[in-house]
Amino acid sequence: MLRLFTALSIPDDVADTLKRRQSGLPGAKWRPTEALHITLAFYGETDERTADDLASELTRAEGSGAFEIVLNGVGAFGDDHRNHTIWAGVEATERLNVLAGRCRSAAERVGLKMETRVYRPHVTLAYLKPQTDPARIAAWMAGHNLLKSPPIRMDRFALYSSVLTGDGSTYALEREYLL
Repeated sequence: MLRLFTALSIPDDVADTLKRRQSGLPGAKWRPTEALHITLAFYGETDERTADDLASELTRAEGSGAFEIVLNGVGAFGDDHRNHTIWAGVEATERLNVLAGRCRSAAERVGLKMETRVYRPHVTLAYLKPQTDPARIAAWMAGHNLLKSPPIRMDRFALYSSVLTGDGSTYALEREYLL
């Protein structure tokens, strides 16, 4: 079984800028530079045949043209009154939303059931330990919320596999698609 997702990779210079913000929050398990990305669609566990079919279906999203994204602000996701993820925001654009929709449609065409939550583009910066102090989380976000990048050109997306480890997920590039 393969655990798959599609994503836009973050250019090295942008990843380096984000890396400099990854400090000052006890309880944060900061993501390594090579793991920083913008998820387009998460597919979950699938067998190899379905993975091959998905990789083929994703070619239908190729050739739609490069576009730009802008990182803007930071925030946290959580549940049950506990934050578990720190992220850098990505301004939603029509082109980004269309690409994410095409990645979802590819999955549906091969029979994968997709999550129903609204697409919120972001770059995960850290996963938080349960005991992370909410006041420290709020202070970190206040100190970094003015994050705003210049436009970042996206000219490709990729299908990745993911393996869960004790230190977080590790990713492997399975196939790249040119926009």
